[in-house]
Amino acid sequence: MMEGEQGNMRFRYPISARVQLNNIPTLPAPPHQIELMEKILIPVAEQHSLPIAIKIGAHRQLNPELGQGGDGMVTADITDLARMLKRYPKVKFLATFLSKTNQHEAIVLANKFRNLHIYGCWWYCNNPSIIKEVTTMRLEMLGFAFTAQHSDSRVLEQLLYKWAHARRIIAEVVIGEYTKLVETGWQLTGDEVTRDVRRLLGEAYHEFMAK
Repeated sequence: MMEGEQGNMRFRYPISARVQLNNIPTLPAPPHQIELMEKILIPVAEQHSLPIAIKIGAHRQLNPELGQGGDGMVTADITDLARMLKRYPKVKFLATFLSKTNQHEAIVLANKFRNLHIYGCWWYCNNPSIIKEVTTMRLEMLGFAFTAQHSDSRVLEQLLYKWAHARRIIAEVVIGEYTKLVETGWQLTGDEVTRDVRRLLGEAYHEFMAK
């Protein structure tokens, strides 16, 4: 973990081994990608207690005529991820998915395997309607044990709008869930709200890594 300071705020930057699985309509991925993970990344991650961050679903150069703007997405069969979670229980995996279709299955995997942490609404999932749907589904099935959004941006200026609308939508979803809870008779406290919001915006990751 790397640390840095700006003004009165301290930031902690997680170090991880990262892999992005591109241009594959399904997982299982091509043999060389899985071989790279199982023979190199996973042993290194296990030896140094590093998580492996996986981003699944990008289809690079779907339309080459558009250059860098021609990247698309695919819905992935995440069978190999489930297999690795089961085969390497001591290795922690961080995963985000580009296809909305994959989100439900991914949440179920995170519910069943304590070595998987779901994070973010990446790229084509970074639309208000999808953020709302995915965050609601995650809260219903995982509680606050996930990271609602992350700061991944190929263009730094994207953070200006990405976090503005993400925070607003996440707040709406959380308020909706709290409203349901209060209607059952639960007496919600400010400390509970602070705890839960912190978990959604980073603390759940640190709890995951401390397991």
